[in-house]
Amino acid sequence: MKFFRKSKNEEPSAAGQLKIKKKSSVPGVMITQFVEELPAGMTTPDFIRKPIALTIQEGKLAFFKAIVSGNPKPTVHWTRNNGEITDPEKYIISSDPTSNNEYYIEMPEVSPDQADTYKCIAANEYGKAVVTATLNVIEMGYKKSKAMQDARAGLLVEPNKAEKKDGEIDPRFWDVLMSANKKDYENICTEFGVTNFRWMLKTLNAKKVEREEEQAKFIEQLSNLKHIEVKPGGGAEFEIEMSLKDPNLKVFLFKDGEMIPFSLDSEEKHFLKKTGRRYTFGIKDLGGDDGGLYQVIVGGVPIFSTDFKVPMVDFLVKIQEVKATERQDAVFECVLSSPMSKIHWVGKNQPCEQGEKFDIEVSEDMLIHRLVIKDCEKLDGGIYSASVGIKSCNAFLVVEVDNNPASKGKKKVHKLSMSFTPSKDCSFETVPSFLVPLKTHSSPESYECYMSCAVRGTPTPHVSWYRNNVSLNTNTNYLITNTCGVCSMVILRVGAKDSGEYKVIADNSLGRAECSTNLTVQGIKSIYFATLKYSIYNMCKIMH
Repeated sequence: MKFFRKSKNEEPSAAGQLKIKKKSSVPGVMITQFVEELPAGMTTPDFIRKPIALTIQEGKLAFFKAIVSGNPKPTVHWTRNNGEITDPEKYIISSDPTSNNEYYIEMPEVSPDQADTYKCIAANEYGKAVVTATLNVIEMGYKKSKAMQDARAGLLVEPNKAEKKDGEIDPRFWDVLMSANKKDYENICTEFGVTNFRWMLKTLNAKKVEREEEQAKFIEQLSNLKHIEVKPGGGAEFEIEMSLKDPNLKVFLFKDGEMIPFSLDSEEKHFLKKTGRRYTFGIKDLGGDDGGLYQVIVGGVPIFSTDFKVPMVDFLVKIQEVKATERQDAVFECVLSSPMSKIHWVGKNQPCEQGEKFDIEVSEDMLIHRLVIKDCEKLDGGIYSASVGIKSCNAFLVVEVDNNPASKGKKKVHKLSMSFTPSKDCSFETVPSFLVPLKTHSSPESYECYMSCAVRGTPTPHVSWYRNNVSLNTNTNYLITNTCGVCSMVILRVGAKDSGEYKVIADNSLGRAECSTNLTVQGIKSIYFATLKYSIYNMCKIMH
């Protein structure tokens, strides 16, 4: 008979079955092993991805997803703490037949009675893994409110007479303007096509008074509103400082009228960092679909709005490794595909700001950006990065010791060395070619759109732009530039008429090259605005 000593993590079950507690690489997962030693090649179940806690509106689709591992393949089932999940109309339990390790539980039209803690259990003959996720459901009170029912049926729509005088106004206009700085009013009006500035100010002041009265019911103090901006590393953040009258009030985050779940874990896509009165909302791993109007809502009242446009820009020339001797200046340089007034520079994991140590330079056309590290020391060596929008690049700075006794400790004369390909003799002629072709674009209506490409050739090619085979070079609605072979076109305010095929043709005496792309213009869905308006209205009703 074989005897073994029980460790702290081992305990026998009621039936005498061994239970060894194991640690998972995924936080929050509990693993129990049923045998003392696993046979070769066999593993206990585990979760590669656990279900994420969810807060969602009543009537929306709610679902949890889990990805499991284990050999032999575990069986997976779902339970909830307070209730059954046997109703097939309320719960759809499925798995992905192509991957064999993804499992789902869906609630097509979630109701308040489904709010609970849900548990996913994966088990095989050698052990089991258990993980939990919480579902919170916001009651919208549709059945209680006759006005809300009418609104959902499209029967209650009160037109704003003041807006009708100057034409239809995008409802997002007021949300954006309400939290904007005064210096940005003119640009916002231009973007949304509002020309009556006096009327705008009068209406805005009235709306602000009304909004502040609503906020005062729930907010004690509100200050330091910082709009969303892209951070080094491919994320974005915005923050506010506020004190709630009731600390138990929930804070919700909306994007384009749809509530989005967020976590206190900064590893999730949308997260919240709370320090005292400061609320910092963050978005990880930015993509093109992360643009939109973000709103913080408390007690059904919008507290802060910030409009985020993901910059559609890339690096045509990335920064390269730089070598410098002590007391010499070092220069990193990059070229963008679209004009940007500012990019983010980071050195050794610390932001680089204009000052005694760094000079940040931008060319007149805002395409060429430089970081100058002044009076280099050995400690300045390391990795430096440049980031813009969702793109970034990095390179090393190598600072070498100055072994020349005559110059040691003295400031070196700065020499700017470009890292471009060495120039060729002017008599060496080449056919035009595209270093960077046009990329496919999709732009929301009324937004700005940049297109760019990079072309080379000797003699310098003549570049022409076309939309649906019609020349745009003399069309004043399109701003076209060509700087050092970087060819850009800007549509200041995209409309439906701008959709179609765009083509760039570069030709010189030796030949011709062309590239093309398609621009898709996305219309603004009016249903979003109705949904947002009446969601906020009903949440206010509930809080009273």
